[in-house]
Amino acid sequence: MKQPLRRRGASLLLGLCLLAGAALPVGAARKDGTSARASELPVLLPTQSGVTVHANTKASVDASNLNEGYVMVKYTGGKDVRIKVQISKSGANLYTYDLNQDGTVETFPLTEGDGTYDIKVFENTTGSKYAQVYSTSVTMALRNEFLPFLYANQYVSYTADGATAAKAAALCQTAGDDLEKVSCIFDYVVDHFTYDYDKAATVPPGYLPVVDDIVSTQTGICLDYAATMAAMLRSQNIPCKLVVGYAGTIYHAWIDVYVGDTGWVSGAIYFDGVTWTLMDPTFVSTGKRDPYIMSYVTDSSHYSQKYAY
Repeated sequence: MKQPLRRRGASLLLGLCLLAGAALPVGAARKDGTSARASELPVLLPTQSGVTVHANTKASVDASNLNEGYVMVKYTGGKDVRIKVQISKSGANLYTYDLNQDGTVETFPLTEGDGTYDIKVFENTTGSKYAQVYSTSVTMALRNEFLPFLYANQYVSYTADGATAAKAAALCQTAGDDLEKVSCIFDYVVDHFTYDYDKAATVPPGYLPVVDDIVSTQTGICLDYAATMAAMLRSQNIPCKLVVGYAGTIYHAWIDVYVGDTGWVSGAIYFDGVTWTLMDPTFVSTGKRDPYIMSYVTDSSHYSQKYAY
């Protein structure tokens, strides 16, 4: 059985520290030229600055922070109907989101890299039918490729002073480096969370995790596990993707973490002293680290990514 990601001597960490410094906004270096530690940098939270806004009477898209990897969308049509947002880039997946109809702004990541994205807003008409009420295009050129996976967004929603960020800070308080932070957060979720089978059977379409509630109850479904870990890691300035796709034939969610000298490792936050291996917090937690489960989650052929948030 693979053992949790832990420090086993300085030689094990050479060249393998999580590259949180490189993942942070350009300019995060100290005056002496060295990189700032993640713990020395603020939590990255989206800002509705209003510098560049595309809008009509139905919706507005704040594109002021494209180089940070996100847009902020608000419905202004005033109707009490279901609203959806679609975001697409040519040749990439189409992302569809629910949007609050009360005029609350929401943050959506642009996760398919630099390029032009089409953003469309739809109002529900009857049944499952929607009519497009607004459309615009924006062109993104990130100042750092990891930024879409460091900010809070609709799926990975947290605040700097919320329970999730506070728990992550407490768990990582004595961690010597970012590698140990990943281990502390992973072990907490796997060893303390309980899978909620009733919730899984009744979860409504468009469900979004409320990570502070999940940290409080320590229960949830796969999306809750993954969103909570992603929020904790991002609050510690460690790049993390919330990934949704298939584990075999089951629709599922897990996380990817960026590892220095290795790159994005799909679902990997386990290191056995030789190689990084696939890690799925929900399966490992519910399976109590059973050897069969560990064998399953360390085989990447069982997983197929569809979306990343």
